[in-house]
Amino acid sequence: MMKQLVLAAALFGICSTAALADDRYATRPPVVLSPDLTAPWINQLGGGTVRPVVYQRPVVQLQQRGLFQRRVIRQAPQVAPQTVSAINPGIPAIRHPIEPQFLPQMVDYDTEEKPGTIVIDTNNRFLYLVMDGGKARRYGVGVGKPGFEWAGAHKITRKQEWPDWTPPSEMISREAAKGHYLPARMDGGAENPLGARAMYLGSTLYRIHGTNAPWSIGSAVSSGCIRLRNEDVVDLYDRVRVGTRVVVM
Repeated sequence: MMKQLVLAAALFGICSTAALADDRYATRPPVVLSPDLTAPWINQLGGGTVRPVVYQRPVVQLQQRGLFQRRVIRQAPQVAPQTVSAINPGIPAIRHPIEPQFLPQMVDYDTEEKPGTIVIDTNNRFLYLVMDGGKARRYGVGVGKPGFEWAGAHKITRKQEWPDWTPPSEMISREAAKGHYLPARMDGGAENPLGARAMYLGSTLYRIHGTNAPWSIGSAVSSGCIRLRNEDVVDLYDRVRVGTRVVVM
């Protein structure tokens, strides 16, 4: 009888110990694997000589989707848009604010030219529309780059709104040698380098025209043409007519 009581007590103790063990681990901590799966084993074998590695989980932004679902929103880096040249697509255009002196304004202007005449001062990058009473309406312009300067007197022989552009063969060859390939022809529009208006000068290849690169006003950048901001060339276009005398100095 005594032997049976001892066996029963031993079995009871073993069962109690197992139950306590199960209760202690009833809520188990989550298992997180290290990205370096060898790290836990190295830490054990190193006898404390290897420093543990701390891994940080990436932080993501969650956005509510419906009532219960959530999805991860990956945010792309913000990149400022760049304007590219219409002639050289893919090459960012260098932009800077137009200088205040190149904005349209009425100025005193002493000249022997009759009112209604256009006088272009290429050295100072100004176009003057001569007015009555010793005044002129002045616009900032872009002019021919070095090697493309010219001077003379012509008349406006044609006017065109949103002109198309047919680059001269000399320009096509010249730009191709630099690796810039121009179209044989481009329809008028916002991407056209002649801009919103064009006034053609006699039988020359030169024009007074707008530009889709207003930051070039005040610079010597063209192949000889005189360029204005689109809003300025529209204003000038409405003030002059075919037959207007144009003096380039």
